[in-house]
Amino acid sequence: MSDTHSEQLLSEVAALPALPGVYRYFDADGQLLYVGKAINLKKRVSSYFHKDHGGTRIGHMVSKIVRMETTVVRSEAEALLLENNLIKVLNPKYNILFRDDKSYPYLKITGPRDKAGAGAPSAASFPRVAYYRGAVDKKNRYFGPFPNGWAVKESILLLQKVFRLRTCEDTVFNNRTRPCLLYQIKRCSAPCVNYISPEAYAQDVQDAEKFLQGETQQVLDALQARMMAHAERLEFEQAAELRNQMSALSTVLLQQAVYNVSDKDVDILAVQVHGGRACVNLAMVRGGRHLGDRPYFPAQVEDATGVYQADVDDELPPVNLSVEVQVLEAFIAQHYIDVPVPPTLITSEPVSNALIEALSLQTGVRISAVHQPREQRRIWLEMAQKDAGIALARLLAEEGSQQARTRALVDALGLVPDQLDAFRIECFDISHTAGEATQASCVVFQGHKMQSAEYRRYSIDNITPGDDYAAMRQVLTRRYSKMVEVIRQAENAGPGPLGAAAEGSGDDAAAAPPVSTVRLPDLVLVDGGKGQVSMAREVFAELGIDLGLIVGVEKGEGRKVGLEELVFADGRPKVYLGKDSAALMLVAQIRDEAHRFAITGMRAQRARVRVGGSKLEEIPGIGPKRRARLLQRFGGIRGVAGASAEEIATVEGISKELAAEIYRALR
Repeated sequence: MSDTHSEQLLSEVAALPALPGVYRYFDADGQLLYVGKAINLKKRVSSYFHKDHGGTRIGHMVSKIVRMETTVVRSEAEALLLENNLIKVLNPKYNILFRDDKSYPYLKITGPRDKAGAGAPSAASFPRVAYYRGAVDKKNRYFGPFPNGWAVKESILLLQKVFRLRTCEDTVFNNRTRPCLLYQIKRCSAPCVNYISPEAYAQDVQDAEKFLQGETQQVLDALQARMMAHAERLEFEQAAELRNQMSALSTVLLQQAVYNVSDKDVDILAVQVHGGRACVNLAMVRGGRHLGDRPYFPAQVEDATGVYQADVDDELPPVNLSVEVQVLEAFIAQHYIDVPVPPTLITSEPVSNALIEALSLQTGVRISAVHQPREQRRIWLEMAQKDAGIALARLLAEEGSQQARTRALVDALGLVPDQLDAFRIECFDISHTAGEATQASCVVFQGHKMQSAEYRRYSIDNITPGDDYAAMRQVLTRRYSKMVEVIRQAENAGPGPLGAAAEGSGDDAAAAPPVSTVRLPDLVLVDGGKGQVSMAREVFAELGIDLGLIVGVEKGEGRKVGLEELVFADGRPKVYLGKDSAALMLVAQIRDEAHRFAITGMRAQRARVRVGGSKLEEIPGIGPKRRARLLQRFGGIRGVAGASAEEIATVEGISKELAAEIYRALR
């Protein structure tokens, strides 16, 4: 294998230190192939170049390596953290990659623990229970994470039923003069009107926290002791309240999956692999309660090299582990970088002890991984495995259905794409209200799915209000004129990289990516009939683009869904695909997404024009996040303008000085 590599690369490999670190392999085009970690960089990297890997995927990858980068770290835990951060950020081709752009939700109880119930009656004296998603801080107490928002809301409902904690915003709390409906239905103890003392409320908060931590028996024992103490003092009304609370808690424990086991916080990880795809199902137990599960689907499973055993332990040969083990270890390493790790992981496959030890060092939590569990743990794992299989089957069915739709549309239009998986459709739609705030949208379909990261909105100006044809001309010209210019410059310059002006993430960006990334779509859909297609035809004729790319989606008789016809710019007769056609389903999906994307942009722009919401962002120190919090808290810009500086300062992230500035600016 070493005969195929340059002497410079081999000399770099020979000069590597026998220290822990991370290595990265690149091909001739500079594409990152693989990121790996090693306890001994010299021994691990040398094994790639001094051994014959045959026709395996490892051998295929090694044959492409022309350049290498390494980073020396102090420990295996640091190598683990760096490796998986790089995998997430750089997306190497031969690593299993878990993408997750969603943060986990938490249940939040506001205010620090030592101040609960202290001071004069106010919102600060009565902590609030709330749904929360984002970075945690030390100002409040957080419980979780939970697998989904439903699990958080269900837990909040339990706390309302049993402990009657408030859920209202502080601004609502401070302005109440009588109890709300939640008090009437026994979901709140009405601290806003002093129906409960701060001390009694603080006790309820403390009991709620113990319940969330799984100390349910201790909570019941404490409630019973307090009830008996009130009864002995002949305080029968207070004793009856505690009796009712105990009854509600007992009912909840019977209805909910609360397990009387030593495990309080556990993650159950089950993996299923089939049809070139994989699913890791993560089930969460927190406070002894099974909160639900959440499936994860990694990318690049088929291209994974399978050398993880050697990466974990350099004393072992580079054995190809099973795909299930590779996927599970990749998930554990990547997932728990940003997420709190419970002390126990129950796994469907055996994972490396070295990986778990490194994770323990990284997180500061002593973690144990249990394979082939017994009793209740076994039941949890069997449930997770069944759910993983169901989620994977659903994914494969959806992907197969979407591929069939793409093939049906290609066949219906008589197209012959080079690769069906790379077939690209761009769809345009115009939206406005009586000519006001006109917006055009462009959505992209490629790889059998919508590519939301490539969507673009265009603010249309300098046209007669309500002229949809002029709006379509403008958006198509702006979309494709620079693209065509880049391609022509590349053709004139010959082979080689070329940078030029092209469109970016805004309405019109000034700079473009390298020409190798610029590509005209295989099909352009416009939402409209002959008029819009004629306008698109004019633009494409001026730019010298093939007119056969343009297809209009014309409404059928009575504008009924399923009766749409396709109109072509190159003179072909109209095509009716049929109400139940898979091709029409795909066209309708893309057209509806373009309309949704356009109308949401139009509404946002119209709101800024009419209400003046953008005035907030003109204030120094107010960005999109603070602006959103203010508008959400006060119900709009008028509510913010009508609030006092003190009320504005209660919004998260708004200081007293900034609140005063907002108050002055909106007056």
